[in-house]
Amino acid sequence: MTFAARNDEITLTLGSPSVRLRPSLRAAAHFVRLDGFADLPRRVTELHLGTVLDLITVAATDRQEASAFLDQIGRTPLQTVADTITVPMLALVAGFVPASDDAKSTAQKAQVKPMPWPKVYRELFRAATGWLGWTPEVAWNATPTEINEAVAGLYDKLKAIHGAPEKDADQKPDAYSKEQLQKVEEQGFDSAFDRDGLRALKARLARPA
Repeated sequence: MTFAARNDEITLTLGSPSVRLRPSLRAAAHFVRLDGFADLPRRVTELHLGTVLDLITVAATDRQEASAFLDQIGRTPLQTVADTITVPMLALVAGFVPASDDAKSTAQKAQVKPMPWPKVYRELFRAATGWLGWTPEVAWNATPTEINEAVAGLYDKLKAIHGAPEKDADQKPDAYSKEQLQKVEEQGFDSAFDRDGLRALKARLARPA
């Protein structure tokens, strides 16, 4: 799925009524609190009405549109409903997952530790309201990928202003010398952690569990 597809509004239409859906952080957090995402694609494909109605209600950008569309579902043959909404609703569910950073190498992605979904969304909300300065309402209405990309943009801006940490030409990136490792062991903590916190969080958000 492309970057744009993970952020575009999805429109469902049944005859005259239509409803616009958005894979917002609020909608994503709602469903991960229930039982995660593992079963969502199957429920949508099998037209599990409870799940479908909940998805439409939570992800709708307009409550009146959602109400009218749900009424229309009740008056439409189920096979027609399934044929009409299954594919776009699967795209909606896919939009709950932040797009990965294609610029990262396979080795870099492999080093990122998996993170539980609730923590992914908590970190995204904190980044949006803390680092980016968005209001809670703006953060909840943004998609996970939009927040992820905005954080990446902030990271690139800070890197352009302050520069990337200089590394010894003969030393592997992020490698520690024997003296540095000994100092970390003596102190009981790594003093470089805070300086690298922004980069580490960006990497974790780019590859959720």
